[in-house]
Amino acid sequence: MLDRRGFLAGIASILAAPLAVEAQPSEKVRRIAFLSGPTPAPENVDTFRQGLRENGYVEGRNLHIEWRSAEGEEERLPGLVTELKKLKVEVMVTEGPSAALAAKNAAAPTPLVFTFVSDPVVVGLVASLARPGGNITGVANISVELSGKRIELLKEAIPSLKSVALLTHPGEPASATILSTQTAGRGVELSVRLVEVRHSADLEPALSAIAGERAIAIVLAPGSFNFTHRRQIAAGATRHRLPVMGWVRPVAESGALMSYGASNVEILRRAASHVVKILNGAKPADLPVEQPTKVELVINLKTAKALGLTIPPSLLLRADQVIE
Repeated sequence: MLDRRGFLAGIASILAAPLAVEAQPSEKVRRIAFLSGPTPAPENVDTFRQGLRENGYVEGRNLHIEWRSAEGEEERLPGLVTELKKLKVEVMVTEGPSAALAAKNAAAPTPLVFTFVSDPVVVGLVASLARPGGNITGVANISVELSGKRIELLKEAIPSLKSVALLTHPGEPASATILSTQTAGRGVELSVRLVEVRHSADLEPALSAIAGERAIAIVLAPGSFNFTHRRQIAAGATRHRLPVMGWVRPVAESGALMSYGASNVEILRRAASHVVKILNGAKPADLPVEQPTKVELVINLKTAKALGLTIPPSLLLRADQVIE
């Protein structure tokens, strides 16, 4: 026969089980923001999420991310920073120098992790890479240091090249890039002409004017404007038979002839690691600014064929990615 006392004890344990589950505390949801000057590339967003996930923070489970983008319109950044501060995010991640400066200049700044800033000391974000100070740290992208190499690679790809146009946006810090590019140009007997474009509507006239010059190519200065409008620039340049050199992989993937720069994946994974450390109690000032160690050369052969160019085999062999 079934023991009545045991039966009642069993029923009591079954009824109590759901109550015990409900009594368990739910996992705390942390709140961060990701503010981008340009329209962020989808692969950058995915890489950043993956970096957080690998460190135990999963969006929709124990993490909420407020995503904002100025879509290349720098004047929108201060308003977006104010909006995010009202949401009381614990850490703000920025993409591009203009977004980082807007976040730094806000009153009572939120802990900041910047990405894709060529020289954070020169632009005034941190005191030094080893000791950033304040409430800021991040990952630099060494783009300025690679400006000269981009010129050399472009000349190697197109030996007949005599001059290049450096496309910049006047609202973005680019003085170091301009100087480095001009110096490198003189080293390989290339003249470098500065072309400033403020609005997307000005791109086609600018490209048309550049195309009127002989033996010329375009080098894109790193920045939110050129990244946001990279597809428009690449398509217009190809129509005008102008080779384009970019500074990150998505630029070449969007139709530029080439790109040479630090790995986006490495930058964003390191940024995610900084965010996790801060959420776990670290102070940004105690986290040195990191620099990527992997540099990528990407060549778009589809664009080369459209331009009627033959890329030297020796250069193709050195490429990290060849788009066909």
